[in-house]
Amino acid sequence: MDIIGVMIGVAFGLHVRELKLRVNSSHMYRFPTSLFNCGTLETLKLDGDVLLDVPFPVCLKALRTLRLYGVSYKDDESVVNLLSGCSSLENLQVVLYPFSYSDVKTFNIDVPSLQSLTLTSDHEDFESFTAYVINAPSLKHLQIYGLMQDESSCLIENMPALVEAHINVCGVIYENIHGFLTSLKRLSLNIESPLDLTKFPTGRIFNQLLYFKILAFKPEWWNLFTLMLDSSPNLQVLKLINKYSRERDQLLACKRWSPPNYVQECLVNRLETLVWNNYEGEIEDEKELAQYILRNACRLKTATFSRTDIHPVKNLDMYKKLASVVRASNSCQLVFKETDVSGKYDKLITFLGL
Repeated sequence: MDIIGVMIGVAFGLHVRELKLRVNSSHMYRFPTSLFNCGTLETLKLDGDVLLDVPFPVCLKALRTLRLYGVSYKDDESVVNLLSGCSSLENLQVVLYPFSYSDVKTFNIDVPSLQSLTLTSDHEDFESFTAYVINAPSLKHLQIYGLMQDESSCLIENMPALVEAHINVCGVIYENIHGFLTSLKRLSLNIESPLDLTKFPTGRIFNQLLYFKILAFKPEWWNLFTLMLDSSPNLQVLKLINKYSRERDQLLACKRWSPPNYVQECLVNRLETLVWNNYEGEIEDEKELAQYILRNACRLKTATFSRTDIHPVKNLDMYKKLASVVRASNSCQLVFKETDVSGKYDKLITFLGL
């Protein structure tokens, strides 16, 4: 329903359940304060040149889904007043652009009912934006993109029910983020810049973690991988996706992977599935890591390796080298796939004699 229809509906006491508002203008559109007490509104989606000036607590007691896409906020209190009045809110999506930061310094998310939260920043300049503070004791699903510029960028105070998280890692693995992820069962990490692991949380054990995925846009991800295996004794599914440029100078400058002096508990007792997308087999660190997993994962059932089909001869040689590795698990099935450059199809590779 459009904004005019909603305002008329509210004026006549009608049950308005959903509002989607997108503004593309040279002037900010101030969201009508008369709608902040619409007791029947269940879904609110604001997009574009919308200004949220909320000088008093609202009463959106039926609101379950709130999507704030590139909107602006008058001040910190506008955020607090808006969210504090959404007593039934379950799904919150916040997307920030440089022009949408306004005068907000701390985006405080204190919502006891919240179950799903997505935070996205579309710019690297954080000078006009200080931090997110999250207090969401019922939160189960969390997605963070591009927000960990430093330790104060995202402060998590309470998320004991969290079971799944996708986090964009911008260089540093901060303890104040990962220290609150111990209840997770599924975790995905995007590594988009060279890693600094000096602040990786120590003494933390992800006892509940069953599924772990790394999307690597930069080298050295293998060092984070080792730390995560150390911290995840019950890990069952491991997915590795290579997306970084393999320029020789870049790889020579990175910190090499060193096999640990012990075998992680999850490899001995738990890991059942390995999926490695875009496995090149030409980088020594990656070859050693792949062989290390195959040699030590005692309960591994399937190990799937895939890469593009632009070098079929090299691909076949790579598959043969992996197939020749003595595997710790006698029941482990190796699966090799080739994918076209566009990623539209997969081709299962089989060969005799192995």
